[in-house]
Amino acid sequence: MSTTYTIDTATSRANPTPAPMKRVTVPAIRRRKAGAEACGEPLVMLTAYTVRMAQLLDPHCDMLLVGDSLGQVIYGLPSTVPVTLEMMAAHGAAVVRGSYHALVVIDMPFGSYEGSPEQAFASASRLLKETGAAAVKMEGGEAMADTVRFLTERGIPVMGHVGLTPQAVNMLGGYGARGRSEAEAKKIVGDATAVAQAGAFSVVIEGVVEPIAVEITQAVDCPTIGIGASAQCDGQVLVAEDMLGLFERTPRFVKKFDDMAGRISAAVGQYASDVRSRAFPGEEQIYVPKN
Repeated sequence: MSTTYTIDTATSRANPTPAPMKRVTVPAIRRRKAGAEACGEPLVMLTAYTVRMAQLLDPHCDMLLVGDSLGQVIYGLPSTVPVTLEMMAAHGAAVVRGSYHALVVIDMPFGSYEGSPEQAFASASRLLKETGAAAVKMEGGEAMADTVRFLTERGIPVMGHVGLTPQAVNMLGGYGARGRSEAEAKKIVGDATAVAQAGAFSVVIEGVVEPIAVEITQAVDCPTIGIGASAQCDGQVLVAEDMLGLFERTPRFVKKFDDMAGRISAAVGQYASDVRSRAFPGEEQIYVPKN
């Protein structure tokens, strides 16, 4: 007995797709290293924290990142440090439910993996089980290489993250660009190389001077994803709310592709005006008795 499904794209993933759809996979991302597949076409990645945003971003992205930046974007926290596994699990599950195509990567929050490879495995396996995401992302370079290897050898795909690592803001003293000194530049390149050699399927390079990003991209055999790095990386990622213009203040490396804050403010202002003038609700928005 066959069943025919229909899909309402305005609702959630609870509606089955009309035909089998295959997500982008970790091996497929690995093959997208510049020149290896798709003629070196850069990978597209954005953050997502909710079902509806995932639905809107999914058709355009190769990967969706459930970033611990949700601490600041969603919860108004001063940094990513207070974010918990419970937060990541809840938002990660929402993004998976709201997407069909993109590979979903979920951040490991501060304090959930640094203690030991065993702690990292327990945290990562919990996130993948509870969310349905395909991979985790961890900040840190050479010091985390053994942990990256431990996880990948046990079936957990890992995306690395080097350069400006927001979870280390208290050690770094701020969010300024990294790699301006020769010693720091050398360390960042070494960090990226160590993580890639340990088995990371991709490496995020954040907030570094451009030559470092170019050098890393040429040195490692997995795709690099830039954020405040270089157009020569194998892909790019931004916080979706930043590039949509939902915040007045954004990092230097953000390009605002829209002014959603202004458009939302204008729409809400019109709503408030219509309510106060009793223009809303009108005849089209009210129920009338049946004759």
